[in-house]
Amino acid sequence: MIPKNNHWLSFIFVALAAIIFFAPQQSTAQSSYELLPAPDVWYNSVDGVRVGARLRGQQAGTFGDGPHRLNAGVWLGTNFPEDPVSYYVSFTEPIRSISDFGSEASIQLESLFRTGFQQHGVSFNKRWQTGFDEQNYKELSVGFRAEHRFDDDYLLYTQLWQDEWLYVTHVNFLMTDTHAPGRYWIRASADANLGGTYSQFIRGNISLRQEVKLSDSFTLYGRLYSGFASDQTAPEYLFSRSLKSPRGWMDKGLTRARGTIPPSWIESGVIQIAGGSNLRGYLEQDINALNNGGAALFTSISSLNVELDYPNPIDKAVSNIPVLGGLVGLRSYAFFDAGTSLGLTKFEEQRTLADAGLGFQFSLNIPDYLGKPRGLMIRYDITLWLSHSGNENPFRYRSVVGIGAVISL
Repeated sequence: MIPKNNHWLSFIFVALAAIIFFAPQQSTAQSSYELLPAPDVWYNSVDGVRVGARLRGQQAGTFGDGPHRLNAGVWLGTNFPEDPVSYYVSFTEPIRSISDFGSEASIQLESLFRTGFQQHGVSFNKRWQTGFDEQNYKELSVGFRAEHRFDDDYLLYTQLWQDEWLYVTHVNFLMTDTHAPGRYWIRASADANLGGTYSQFIRGNISLRQEVKLSDSFTLYGRLYSGFASDQTAPEYLFSRSLKSPRGWMDKGLTRARGTIPPSWIESGVIQIAGGSNLRGYLEQDINALNNGGAALFTSISSLNVELDYPNPIDKAVSNIPVLGGLVGLRSYAFFDAGTSLGLTKFEEQRTLADAGLGFQFSLNIPDYLGKPRGLMIRYDITLWLSHSGNENPFRYRSVVGIGAVISL
């Protein structure tokens, strides 16, 4: 367990800074292991401008897929909050005896202390790939982590979190391949808190996404999602109708601390942090509940998300630009969402909700060494109809700016 006042972390900051900036830089030919430093600057309203450096370590010439992989960072908050120094470190070691080309097995150690949240854990990861086809694969991750929300100052909505230590065993599975209709993706995950002072709970979710190519100009994407959690689940692991579960906000720099995205933008009900059931038309209602001190969180929910891509001239023009066309895209689509609860526990969404409208998605994608997407996705969705709009007209122009996407190319 790490104490709240971490003055000793300043020593880590100074030591890593010395390694990054003063260690001799050797060429690949001279050294079997290389450290690749880079400066890093970020912002949130508690730390202020957060300055530091990232460090990537790898066996020379392996381009991120060799042994002894290190990914680390250390930062200093220039507002000098109570814990001004933050860090992230991950070390991955392949298990050669059960690894092959494109089908690596590895052990990963991960520790982080930043934005009022800390997590420390270990996981076993295994990938299966047939031959040289990087698009068709399976991935499994099994591990354990201890995590703790120790500072609420970084939260915009404190009611979405509790402040006890959780000791979580997790399993994550991903599979993608093609069949007659087109490419499909299956994701499943389960988390179980089995110790500590907080109540024991389990949480799981599964999604199936299907692509159907209707013609050269039109593509249909469908997604089925179901999530379930026991009654005593920590609030950060519960499900929302329109937003990613609060625990998932910690996965991205844009959403892990208040102030990176101006709070007024989120409080206005326009910014959606995509994930979960993704009933995007109900974002405004969910944010209004949070603004009033409540929380529209549920122990189970199931949903259907459908998007029909249609051609637009801007995307076609960009796609014809050499190099850039393969990295940047602009989707245009019509969408429909519907969802309700599973009826298994007491905190449920009792109605069947639906919405429909039009949307656009800008994506900047720089694939990793396995060809998997990695980049930024910003959506602008226009919800034109809600099945349950309260006292408002169900047919009304509602804007939603989405961070990330549950259906992506």
